[in-house]
Amino acid sequence: MAGSASVVGCVAVVHPQIRWSSFREDSHRRTPSRSSNLIALRPSPSPSSHSFTCPTSTTFQSILSSQTRWPCEVGNGGSRSLKKKSSCWSHYTSNEKVIEAHLSKQHKCISCFLNRCRNRSCINKFVPRVFSDKSTFPLLKHTLDNVSARYAHDTHTSFCNSLRLTKVRLLRMHLLETLTLDQLKTTWMDFGVKRLHVLNATVGPDEPHAASTAWPDGILEKQGLDLVDPEIGKAELERFLSSELPSHPKLYRGQLKNGLRYLILPNKVPPNRFEAHMEVHVGSIDEEDDEQGIAHMIEHVAFLGSKKREKLLGTGARSNAYTDFHHTVFHIHSPTSTKDSDGDLLPSVLDALNEIAFQPKFLASRVEKERRAILSELQMMNTIEYRVDCQLLQHLHSENKLSERFPIGLEEQIKKWDADKIRKFHERWYFPANATLYIVGDIDNISKTVYQIEAIFGQTGMENETATAPTPSAFSAMASFLVPKLSVGLAGSLSHDKSPIPVDQSKFIKKERHAVRPPVMHNWSLPGSNEDMNSPQIFQHELLQNFSINMFCKIPVNKVQTYGDLRNVLMKRIFLSALHFRINTRYKSSNPPFTSIELDHSDSGREGCTVTTLTVTAEPKNWQSAIKVAVQEVRRLKEFGVTKGELARYLDALLKDSEQLAAMIDNVSSVDNLDFIMESDALGHTVMDQRQGHESLVSVAGTVTLEEVNSTGAKVLEFISDFGKATSPLPAAIVACVPTKVHIEGIGEVEFKISPGEITAAIKAGLEEPIEAEPELEVPKELISSSQLQKLRVERNPSFIPPSPEVNITKVHDKETGITQLRLSNGIPVNYKISRSEARGGVMRLIVGGGRAVETFESRGAVVVGVRTLSEGGRVGNFSREQVELFCVNHLINCSLESNEEFICMEFRFTLRDNGMCAAFQLLHMVLEHSVWLDDAFDRARQLYLSYYRSIPKSLERATAHKLMLAMLNGDERFVEPSPKSLQSLTLESVKDAVMNQFVGHNMEVSVVGDFSEEDIESSILDYLGTVRGTRDSQIEQQPSPIMFRSYPSDLQFQQVFLKDTDERACAYIAGPAPNRWGLTIEGKDLFESLNSISIDNDEEPQSESHSEMKSCRKDLLRKLRNHPLFFGITMGLLAEIINSRLFTTVRDSLGLTYDVSFELSLFDRLKLGWYVISVTSTPGKVYKAVDACKNVLRGLHSSKIAQRELDRAKRTLLMRHEAEIKANTYWLGLLAHLQASTVPRKDISCIKDLTLLYEAATIEDIYLAYEQLKVDESSLYSCIGIAGAQAGEEGSGEEDESDQGLQGVIPAGRGLSTMTRPTT
Repeated sequence: MAGSASVVGCVAVVHPQIRWSSFREDSHRRTPSRSSNLIALRPSPSPSSHSFTCPTSTTFQSILSSQTRWPCEVGNGGSRSLKKKSSCWSHYTSNEKVIEAHLSKQHKCISCFLNRCRNRSCINKFVPRVFSDKSTFPLLKHTLDNVSARYAHDTHTSFCNSLRLTKVRLLRMHLLETLTLDQLKTTWMDFGVKRLHVLNATVGPDEPHAASTAWPDGILEKQGLDLVDPEIGKAELERFLSSELPSHPKLYRGQLKNGLRYLILPNKVPPNRFEAHMEVHVGSIDEEDDEQGIAHMIEHVAFLGSKKREKLLGTGARSNAYTDFHHTVFHIHSPTSTKDSDGDLLPSVLDALNEIAFQPKFLASRVEKERRAILSELQMMNTIEYRVDCQLLQHLHSENKLSERFPIGLEEQIKKWDADKIRKFHERWYFPANATLYIVGDIDNISKTVYQIEAIFGQTGMENETATAPTPSAFSAMASFLVPKLSVGLAGSLSHDKSPIPVDQSKFIKKERHAVRPPVMHNWSLPGSNEDMNSPQIFQHELLQNFSINMFCKIPVNKVQTYGDLRNVLMKRIFLSALHFRINTRYKSSNPPFTSIELDHSDSGREGCTVTTLTVTAEPKNWQSAIKVAVQEVRRLKEFGVTKGELARYLDALLKDSEQLAAMIDNVSSVDNLDFIMESDALGHTVMDQRQGHESLVSVAGTVTLEEVNSTGAKVLEFISDFGKATSPLPAAIVACVPTKVHIEGIGEVEFKISPGEITAAIKAGLEEPIEAEPELEVPKELISSSQLQKLRVERNPSFIPPSPEVNITKVHDKETGITQLRLSNGIPVNYKISRSEARGGVMRLIVGGGRAVETFESRGAVVVGVRTLSEGGRVGNFSREQVELFCVNHLINCSLESNEEFICMEFRFTLRDNGMCAAFQLLHMVLEHSVWLDDAFDRARQLYLSYYRSIPKSLERATAHKLMLAMLNGDERFVEPSPKSLQSLTLESVKDAVMNQFVGHNMEVSVVGDFSEEDIESSILDYLGTVRGTRDSQIEQQPSPIMFRSYPSDLQFQQVFLKDTDERACAYIAGPAPNRWGLTIEGKDLFESLNSISIDNDEEPQSESHSEMKSCRKDLLRKLRNHPLFFGITMGLLAEIINSRLFTTVRDSLGLTYDVSFELSLFDRLKLGWYVISVTSTPGKVYKAVDACKNVLRGLHSSKIAQRELDRAKRTLLMRHEAEIKANTYWLGLLAHLQASTVPRKDISCIKDLTLLYEAATIEDIYLAYEQLKVDESSLYSCIGIAGAQAGEEGSGEEDESDQGLQGVIPAGRGLSTMTRPTT
């Protein structure tokens, strides 16, 4: 689920996302695959995959929701919009994200994955860098334990996701560019006279976000009020701040006779589609001691057992479900009607939800099938990250059931329940009065929608009117701060409609919903508590790599319902933004003792509290110093407060953010709106639209003072800064998660020892460190002055030249797509597109050909370490790291830097306000021309990769994938993490050359998409890109050395990895060769040559002239498809969808061998190769059979022919994805990539224009033409099985080979049972 959506976007500015969302079971999740040349076997970005963004906008985005929805259709028909944390840029590294059906369709829950950050959108959620490194590896999705790579999803979600803009980026808010503090105060004083006008905000809110700035009647009289009088002004200010925020004008709320509550919000994005979510207010917290996991079980059985849901599969609808602590949600994303019929699909969708939630059939066969799936899921998700988060939650909520009611449940209980036991729990909790229906989408007639809701749900639960209601919660006195207040009838402009609720309805309601959600009692961390502080808790495990400590403070949720509440939130946001920046700039100019320091202040409606968390991660040897630094900086801010400059800086940034969101009011998707409403209701916040939120923020901003900001913020930090004092709030818990052994250079692995007393002593030592007030920093207004720019123009004489030898014009513009192609005189090609979809916003991407593929044998790892070094340093020209970061803060620039096998990429998100685009271009120019390479930054980068490599043996998935990739690619280290030996051989000069030698004019390509004018964009391109040198002094033409798949036969084709662990798990990867996206193979073949010999004639005789014409048109389409450069990209993408569907229905659903299986393609653009990977998780007892079953599915496409319905479903899935993303600026960046790249010669404008036509034209024969290019025979397949457990590997054998050097802790094994093919039955 989304993050803690505070009431509104602006509220979210301070309320980081809620942490409960990690603890959720999504029983039907399908894992999205990478839609670029990176695959599931690629790990998360490098050791610390961060993106630099200004603190305000970063947290602001992550607060609304850090997770991205991935539309995935389940193979057996079930599907859902998967919410997933952002991953790396690999999602769209290549170009057409839609071409590859890489959203592997996996039924699995995300809730059970306690995402290791616990979804906290903390203030210091990442270690910011001016050029954040997001370099990728070709293996797993998993990251290093406790390493800051996990922060990428907060800071760079927009840049990291392949198929859609993260909703958070869409919801960012900005303010009036010319507004100063004095003007804000003036504006506030004028509010009694007139309403503030929001520039560029269109009429009609689509996203519930903030509140109107118009004061309610009576707050200020419009005539003769003398605000100059201090006493009157103070009184009126108090009245204003205590007045209620306005409600969303388009949100309709109602309730049926049976108690079912519903909310409806019309929203046009995407057009002709809607979201319908049924939220049943029951979750794991409601389970008795012998029912742990039963709510999740019901979710599985009810959802997958619904026949009415299955009937929606051919309509283009997607569906899924999830369970968390306090509720279960079944949701369907559907078109409003089908192409074949004008019929309204809403009644069918509502009917399916009614059956799923209230009328499920608990068939014994379905119960057994889902029992197997859940048991497999339980083992799959039991990673060390999950266990760490369980530990944190257990200690944070040790006084209540939240500490022991994880949604996944207990294995021994899941094995025992029969259908009757499950049915009884359903009868107790699943009834209309205990549920809320949310409908958001392209709905024109609300009265009709209300009628349809009544018709479908009106009689549900009415048959037993006298049933006994559940016992009221013992904590009903707490209801006031947890229960959303649902008003009856219509709101705002809908008030003329009548509510369907009669005056007296109590006698009709079957049961009553609980007043308090979740029904738990907390021990609050309040000042002056007489309780004794709990000693620090230590969780020590052999699979942990780094040290981390969490200090928790827990207080009641403060509902944001008044202007004063909103003002309080704004002041906290400013205060904590300052802390975030200080920590991550002061110490990054030298080698800091910590890996990261985070301060998170989060509302959680699911846990019923607000939690403040200080999280410190560090190398184990530095843990004490890291704690001291964190405590010291918290004390400094608490004692001295923010400076005037910091107040002005962060307030201005937040206001600009606010305005941007208001300007984008018509571009927020329905699912984002819906998530926001659900979260706001859970927290008890007032739901407002973007314009209201923007105006409200403006109105309170002018009342903020430096003294109040410091006073309000200091209270948040008292549990740290005043630790140990009798008057300070007691920490709710202090939990350290540490390894059992650590690596010491020159010695090896030694035991790591730590005690609670030592932890307490380290905290107190930080309290005694001397502190000084923060000095003001000088922030540059520009990185290149006008005089410097003029000098560059004279020296370099920039101009545009024809983009290619075939044209004589300097600008090539395509009217259909709106794409303009240019080429500068220094050789840099530029593509741009003017888009109004994201008002006053833009994105830019620089792609540099080469990447890790050009690393020489002597310099393995040079590119990734070099990119990280540049990121760590953060300096350009004469500007310090701090100055560059503040420059980005002031201009709301988000910037990331990353590398992969083929490319180095730098990406920017900017606003068009305050010369934001010009500022982004200036930064890009400075990176290309005046990068500063620092020794200490290089040392940090190399150390991070050393730590990352040493963590591989502690991750089952990463160790298994690492071994597989080395075996398949003949030990080529360019496709895996650099080894310690390679890292030690690197020097600052070697990594600098490896990176900067790729930055040559003709080897670079820049694409820009945004709401700019033709004149402005071309002026910026000419001034800042045209003045970049086209060549470099030490230029060396770099060509990748040959890449080879290991030849057959090889003992390394079938391998095993055994990992010692307290709990059992298993996973496996199966991989083999494929061509690249453009039909080129590693053997040097051009597959298009073989297509020319294939006839497309049809043997059937024409029956009529019209029939003959239709056949002729069809043949023309086929001919066009097969001659099109994207033929293999299109057909491989469709093939991946079909294989995923079959894997699910066979390996997961029919055989019950896994919970999570996926097929993913990695189709490169520049390199002449690709590969496919099947990833499967299972139990140690089933994993060998699962591998065999996967191989049989992969090879079975000839014996079990592809049906037309399978192809139609795959087409519909990919086309819907394309249509849903086509308005997103970052999606267009993906489409524009390589349009003028000399190393990708087959990419042209037709690859963008013809996408829809190409998908529609593909036939089953075309899919088989693609399938023939996948090498699936036994001699080409590579597989590796990983097994973790206390006894893992004790009976295994095998000699350690060169691929395992440096991976101590992983027990390699030779050939296993996977060499034997077994029937799938």
